[in-house]
Amino acid sequence: MDDLWAAIGLLLVLEGALWALFPGYGVRMLEAVQEMPERTLRLAGAVAVAIGFLVVWFVRG
Repeated sequence: MDDLWAAIGLLLVLEGALWALFPGYGVRMLEAVQEMPERTLRLAGAVAVAIGFLVVWFVRG
């Protein structure tokens, strides 16, 4: 359970750092995402999940 909280904390650090350092880029990305088809967003999400799973598997294995 400690690993889960550490992972959530790291996610918040990375996400917060991106918004703190590049807020204009974040806004442009959100605008671009609104224009993307739902299928593309689902595929990007699935790919991100798969890559994240593999990273955790290799690191923890």
